[in-house]
Amino acid sequence: IMCGQRLEKIVTFWTLVFIRIVTGLAGEGRSVWKKDSHFSPVSETQMFLYDTFPKEFLWGVGTGAFQVEGSWRKDGKGSSIWDRFTGDADSTGTSSDSYILLDKDLSALDFLGVTFYQFSISWSRLFPTGVVAAPNEKGLQYYNTLIDSLLHRNIDPVVTLYHWDLPLMLQEKYGGWKNESMIDIFNDYATFCFQTFGDRVKYWITIHNPYLVAWHGYGTGIHAPGERGKMTTVYSVGHNLIKAHAKVWHNYKEHFQPYQKGMISIVLGSHWIEPNKSEDESDISKCQKSMERVLGWFAKPIHRDGDYPEELKNEYLFLPHFTEDEKNYIKGTADFFAFSFGPSNFKPPNTLPKMGQNLSLNLREVLNWIKLEYNNPRILIAENGWFTDSHVKTDDTTAIYMMKNFINKVLQAIKYDNIDVFGYTAWSLLDGFEWQHAYNIRRGLFYVDFKSKKKERIPKSSALYYKQIIQENGFFPKDSTPNLQAQFSCDFSWGITESVLKAELAASSPQFCDSSLYLWNVTGDGLLHRVEGVKLKTRPAQCTDFVSIKKQLDLLEKMKVTHYRFALDWSLILPNGDLSVVNRQVLRYYRCVISEVLKLNVQSMVTLYYPTHTYLGLPGPLLQTGGWLNQSTAYAFQAYAALCFRELGDLVKLWITINEPNQLSNVYNRSSNDTYRAAHNLLIAHAMAWRIYDEQYRSSQYGKVSLSLHSDWAEPANPFFESHSKAANRFLQFEIGWFANPIFKTGDYPATMREYISFKNRKGLSYTLLPSFTSAEKQLVKGAADFYALNHFTTRFVIHEPHNGSQYEFDRDIQFLQDITCLSSPSRLAVVPWGMRKVLRWIKKTYGDLDIYITANGIDDQSLDNDELRNYYLGKYVQEVLKAYYIDKVKIKGYYAFKLTEEKSKPRFGFFTSDSKGKPSIKFYNSLISNNGFPADYSVCGPSSHEKQCSFCLFISQKKPLIFFACCIFSTLILLLAVIFFHKRKRRKRFKAKSIKCIC
Repeated sequence: IMCGQRLEKIVTFWTLVFIRIVTGLAGEGRSVWKKDSHFSPVSETQMFLYDTFPKEFLWGVGTGAFQVEGSWRKDGKGSSIWDRFTGDADSTGTSSDSYILLDKDLSALDFLGVTFYQFSISWSRLFPTGVVAAPNEKGLQYYNTLIDSLLHRNIDPVVTLYHWDLPLMLQEKYGGWKNESMIDIFNDYATFCFQTFGDRVKYWITIHNPYLVAWHGYGTGIHAPGERGKMTTVYSVGHNLIKAHAKVWHNYKEHFQPYQKGMISIVLGSHWIEPNKSEDESDISKCQKSMERVLGWFAKPIHRDGDYPEELKNEYLFLPHFTEDEKNYIKGTADFFAFSFGPSNFKPPNTLPKMGQNLSLNLREVLNWIKLEYNNPRILIAENGWFTDSHVKTDDTTAIYMMKNFINKVLQAIKYDNIDVFGYTAWSLLDGFEWQHAYNIRRGLFYVDFKSKKKERIPKSSALYYKQIIQENGFFPKDSTPNLQAQFSCDFSWGITESVLKAELAASSPQFCDSSLYLWNVTGDGLLHRVEGVKLKTRPAQCTDFVSIKKQLDLLEKMKVTHYRFALDWSLILPNGDLSVVNRQVLRYYRCVISEVLKLNVQSMVTLYYPTHTYLGLPGPLLQTGGWLNQSTAYAFQAYAALCFRELGDLVKLWITINEPNQLSNVYNRSSNDTYRAAHNLLIAHAMAWRIYDEQYRSSQYGKVSLSLHSDWAEPANPFFESHSKAANRFLQFEIGWFANPIFKTGDYPATMREYISFKNRKGLSYTLLPSFTSAEKQLVKGAADFYALNHFTTRFVIHEPHNGSQYEFDRDIQFLQDITCLSSPSRLAVVPWGMRKVLRWIKKTYGDLDIYITANGIDDQSLDNDELRNYYLGKYVQEVLKAYYIDKVKIKGYYAFKLTEEKSKPRFGFFTSDSKGKPSIKFYNSLISNNGFPADYSVCGPSSHEKQCSFCLFISQKKPLIFFACCIFSTLILLLAVIFFHKRKRRKRFKAKSIKCIC
C-alpha cells in the first residue's frame, strides 16, 4: 500500500511539473516584456494574421443596463446611484430606450449574427429599494422576454448581475460598497436571479470591472456615487467587492450549478503598459507593478492564491487583510477569466499608475501576461472596442481599424501563443450613455439618434465589419493569388535608382596630370620639392581620375544591376539658367559616369531634373524670376534638355525629363492656383523636351523619353462607404491623372478634376482656377512620352474629408488614415504589396497597353547590419510586379530599386550607408536579378553570346593592369627560356666540336 501511495505521489508531482512546463509558472508575467535581442520586424508571428478562429469560438456583443435601457422611472423602476450622480433625470430618461424598443435591439443582434449577447440586469428595475422582496413585475417581465427572445434566436444570454447601477436606497442606507453588509444583500439579489433566470442562462458575470467601481466611484469621484475618499476607503470597497463575488460564486456552485450547468465569473479590466527600455530591469519592474496595482488587485486573489499582490501589500500597509480561511474561500472563484480591455481602462490617463512607462493597446501582450500570471486560464474577452466623437454617425472608420487590430491580436494569441480565448465581446451594441463622458462619445456598433422619436438602430461601418468577421470566423486576405514561380522577359531591366549626382568640378586624382618632376625629402623635411625647368610627358586626363566615379563603379558592381538611374544637376550645368554659361567640366563628369558605367555593362537611365521639397534644383536666376510659376522656365528647360541630349545622348537610351512633378505641390503651396500653374508649366516643359528629342535626336540616338510620376495606390479606408471609394478614385485622378491624363490620354486634365473643382467653386468652398490648354498645347502634350515611368512606395488609405479653402490639398477633400495593423517602416510607410499590382493594372486599364518602367520602389529600414524589412519589402513587391506582368499582361519593362546610397539625417532607403558600407539586402537583390524573378527549378533565360562576349570584354576592361603585368611576366619567361635553350644548344655544339678534335 505504501509503495502504491509513493508511486501515486511521484506521478502527481511529475504531472504538475509537466503542466507547469506547458502552461508556464504562475507569476511569470514580467517575462512578457523581455524582448528577444534578435527580434525580427518581419517575423510572421508579429504581422497581421490571415486565418480563422476555432470552429467553436463565440462571437458576441454587449451593453450595460444603465447605458441603454432608459425609462428610469417607468413601470416602477427605482433610482440608482447613477440617476442621482447625473443630476439630470433627462440625461438617461430617453437614452437608446432599449426597455421599450427591445424588438429593435433584437433585430440588431439578428443583423450581426452573434452567438451571445452580454447584457446586465438593472438591480433597481427588479428591486426598487435594492432589498430582495417581491420583484417589480414589469421589470421581471422585460428580462424574461429578453432572455426568451435571445434563446429563440439561438443567441446565448451572458448576464451581468452588477454593472455599476447600485440601487440608490442601498447607497443612502448602507453607504454602498463601503459597507460589508452589501455582501449578503448582493448574494440575496444574485440568488433570486439564479432561481428566476438560471434555467436559461449558462454564463453569469457577478460584477463588471470592480476596479473602476472602487477607484473611480470612491477614489477619483468621476463615477457614481462620486465620492472622493481616502485610499483606505478605495481598498475597503475593493475588498468587499471581492468577498461579495466569492460568496455569490460559492452560492451558485453549491445550489445551482449542479442542475443548471452554467458557468460564472467576474469581469476584470485593465490597461497595458510597455517599458521605456525593454532591456532595463527597472523599467520592467515598474510595468509589473503597474499591472499588479490594477489587474492584479482583483485577479490575484480570485485567479491565483486568494491574496493581494505582494507589491500592493508592501506599498499600502493599510490594505485590508484576508484571513487564511478567506483566502481559501476566495481563490479559484471563477470558471473562466472574463477580461475587459477598452477606453474605460485607459481614461483618464492621469489616474493610471503609469510609473513613467508607456501605455499600450497591445491586447495580445496583456493576454500573454494573464496566461503567465494566472496559470493559463480560459479567457472570455468580455468587453473590447473603442470610441468615436459624438458627431460621428455611421462612418466610424477609425473604430473599424481599432476592431481589426484588437480581434487580430486575439487571433494571434490563440494561434501563436496557445492562449485559450474562447469568446469575444464587441462593445457595445448601441450608442448610449458613456458614464463620465455622458453623450460626448459613442461606442455603439449601431447609431442611435437620441433626439429622434423612433430611435432606429442604424448599423455603422463597424457593425458591417464585425458582421463580416463573424461570417468568415476570422480574416481572409484581399488578394488570394498564390505566389508565382516565374521569370520576367530575358531583356527585363533590373536597375538601381540614385538621386542627384553631385559632380566633381576638378579631378580628385591629379597626380598623373602634373608634368612637374619632384624630389622627396631632399632636406630631410619629408616634403616633395619641385625640380625647376624639368617637364615630363603626362598621360591624358581619364574619367577614373574622379574618385567619386570610382566609388560609384564599386557600388554598382556589387549591385549586379543592368541599369543605373541617376539625376543631373541643372543648376551646376547651367548656372545662369540659359546657354550663356555652360559648365563643360560638369558635363564631362556626367559623361564620364555614363561611359564608365557602360564598361560595367550597365546602361544609364538619366533624369534631367530631380526636384525635392527641400531642394528645388533650379538655377538661381530662374528661381528669382518665379521658378515654375513663370512660363519662361519651361523654355529654359527645353534648352537645357537639348544640350544634354546633344552632349550625352549617344550614350543614353533612356531619359526621364522630370522626376515626380506631381509632388511639387509641397513647394508651390501658397494657393491651389500657384500649384496648378506650376504644374501646367512643368507639363509644357516636359512636352517641349520630348518633342525636341523626337524631332532632332531620336533618329540618330534611338533613345526613349518620359517623365516619372509618383504613383502610390489609393484604397478606400472604409470599404462600406461609397464616399470613401469616390475619394480614393479622386486621389488617383488628382495625384496621377493630373499629369498622366494630358500625356497618355486626352491632352487635357482629368474630367474628374475639372468637375470637382468647379463643384467646390460653385459651393463657395474654393476659389480655384485650373489652367486650360490651348489647342496647340494639347497637341504638344498629348502623346509626349515613350513609356510610363512610375515611382511607387506604398498604398494610401483614403477618407472623404471635406475642406474649405483654396489649396491643392483642400481641393481633393481627402484625408489619409494609417492602418495600425499594417507592417510599417520607421517613416510610417505602410508595406502593402498588393497595392503595387493594383496601380499597375489601373494604369493599363486607364491609359492603355503602355510600356511601363518602375523607376523607384523601396522602403526605409533603420537597421544597418540586418535590413530584413528591406528584404521582405523587395521580395513581396517584386512578386506583385511579376503577377501584374505574368497574369495581368502588363507590359513591364524594368524594375529599379530605390536607392543606391542613403543620405545622412534622412530615412534610410539606401542599400549602402552614407559611408558606402553595404547592407545584407544587396545579396537578396542580387538573387532576384540573377534569377530574373522567382524561377522554378529551371531557368528560361541563359546568357546570350553577346552577353558572354560582353562579360569577357568586361573582364578585360576591369583587369587591364593585372593582364598587362601577367603578359610582361609571361614574355620575360618566354625570353628567358629562349636564352637558356639557345645557350644550352651552343654549349652542346662546342662540346661536340671538342670531342671530334680529341678523336682526331
